[in-house]
Amino acid sequence: MGPLEGVRVVELAGLGPAPFACMMLAELGADVLRIERPGGGLAMGPPELELVNRGRRSVALDLKNPAAIDVVRRLVAQADALVEGFRPGVAERLGVGPEDCHALNPRLVYGRMTGWGQDGPLAQSAGHDIDYLALSGALHLIGRAGGPPQVPANLLGDFAGGSLYLVVGVLAALHNAQRTGEGQVVDAAIVDGSAHLTTMLLGALAGGSWKQERGTNLLDTGAPFYDVYETADGKHVAVGAIEPQFYTELITKLGIEAPDRYDPANWPELHKVLAETFRQRPQAEWTELFDGSDACVSPVLPLAGDHPHLEARGTFVDKDGVRQAAPAPRFSRTPTTLDRPPAKAGQHTREALADWGITDIDGLLGTGAAVQI
Repeated sequence: MGPLEGVRVVELAGLGPAPFACMMLAELGADVLRIERPGGGLAMGPPELELVNRGRRSVALDLKNPAAIDVVRRLVAQADALVEGFRPGVAERLGVGPEDCHALNPRLVYGRMTGWGQDGPLAQSAGHDIDYLALSGALHLIGRAGGPPQVPANLLGDFAGGSLYLVVGVLAALHNAQRTGEGQVVDAAIVDGSAHLTTMLLGALAGGSWKQERGTNLLDTGAPFYDVYETADGKHVAVGAIEPQFYTELITKLGIEAPDRYDPANWPELHKVLAETFRQRPQAEWTELFDGSDACVSPVLPLAGDHPHLEARGTFVDKDGVRQAAPAPRFSRTPTTLDRPPAKAGQHTREALADWGITDIDGLLGTGAAVQI
């Protein structure tokens, strides 16, 4: 099921953004075959809780073994796309770089996920989400006035600036390959993606409506009507009453008198008034008061929190005893499903290789080039 039904993808297992991208491709309906080292790699927990690995089968191959590399090459020859998240040059040294693969399959889309990109002075340097955000300027944006930049977990870099850009690139290249019969390399770099995410604010900066000083702007907690406030029970609500009509409803619902919001000189006082007001009631009461209104006030929920809207849409699902986010986006004709839980490394080696037309499986297992658990 899903709009990518019939698309075949080989995933050379990595960490973070590349697996998330392959999870999305699988949830969109692609048959994604995850190639892992025997025993698996670095993990955040037990295999059944590595949710970014859901949706695809796992084949364990020892890529130091030439016979295993030969299997990858045979898989590539029939695949529509390959995704890898190695440092630049690693795939080439293994013999499965873009030139090797395109010689076997000219229409292959070769998706590459890195932090710094395939070239440039830092291409071979180690890094993580926080480093790529730092260099792109995205990290500088986040935080309150007078304080340091704040770290948005690894959502903004790894998954927004990384995985989603890789998925967009792979989908666009698949569309092009379908029309032209020619594949290409997709170079998705987190530093590029996170910089690209700042496009609107770069325009505002050039036009003078955004300042480099953190926490002084409309959307970075500088404006008191776009901020987070503590409630009486130590929880929080988010306020996003930017437009005049929404702000009017906010003030009316709160039943307060407030200084003119259009004069930034009044913002410190307005911040104080709103903070004192929201501290007077617990979060649940504010949620009830603003429910269904246009005041743009929402409770700040914990991870996988409960809310009637989330329940109605099925935003989170309980699958195999684990609460997790449902696939997104949604499709009217080709719905996506969660039909395959995260696999252990090598759980599907025999069946998946057989489905992909590999016939010498017993020999591969006997030499250790492949492992079935």
